[in-house]
Amino acid sequence: MSRGGSGGRTRVKTARGRTAASQRWLERQLNDPYVRRAKAEGYRSRAAYKLIELDERFGLLKGVRRVLDLGIAPGGWSQVVRRQVPAASIVGIDLLPVDPIDGVTIMQLDFMDDSAPRLLEEALGGQADLVLSDMAANTVGHPQTDHLRTMGLVEAGVDFACDILRPGGAFVAKVLAGGADNDLVATLKRNFTAVKHAKPPASRKDSSEWYVIAQGFKGRAATVDARADEER
Repeated sequence: MSRGGSGGRTRVKTARGRTAASQRWLERQLNDPYVRRAKAEGYRSRAAYKLIELDERFGLLKGVRRVLDLGIAPGGWSQVVRRQVPAASIVGIDLLPVDPIDGVTIMQLDFMDDSAPRLLEEALGGQADLVLSDMAANTVGHPQTDHLRTMGLVEAGVDFACDILRPGGAFVAKVLAGGADNDLVATLKRNFTAVKHAKPPASRKDSSEWYVIAQGFKGRAATVDARADEER
């Protein structure tokens, strides 16, 4: 590697077997201040700062006691919760293996598996104050298809959140460019008192990701009424 330019930008020398795309990715990683900060502060990924910044804006972690982390890998979001709310009960799930995090219960399981909701609720031991979802479907390179696949996960996360959240609780989920679609926003507004979209500074400018933040869960009675309305 070499440093060039007045800003001390790290450039990666070409190497046999390394594609141009992988070289660009490596250069971006090496020159990303959030990547460097994460390494220095012991976070597993730069994504930790997305939650930190969302929390600074929306107060997501204030007073939470039970937190669910859907799509926990590699664990940065749960690390943030653990550091900022040490006494909180945290349960995470991911299809990928995740190295242990002190004080966090981690399940390696597909969230869409029929057994997942029950197992998560049992592990949490009560209603959640906050449900975090950083889940995204594997991309296939077709924007419309990728969006639909990811939104399917978000919708499943919303349904689960409405079953497990305590009144007043919050739900945060990653969505893609354009944010949550109209039907999903309408569902969230029926079940939460405030629904907003945000793109934290730690989210790369060229990334299509946004986050939807739903706060003030109205309770299960409101959820039942909303689902009855949808079925009419």
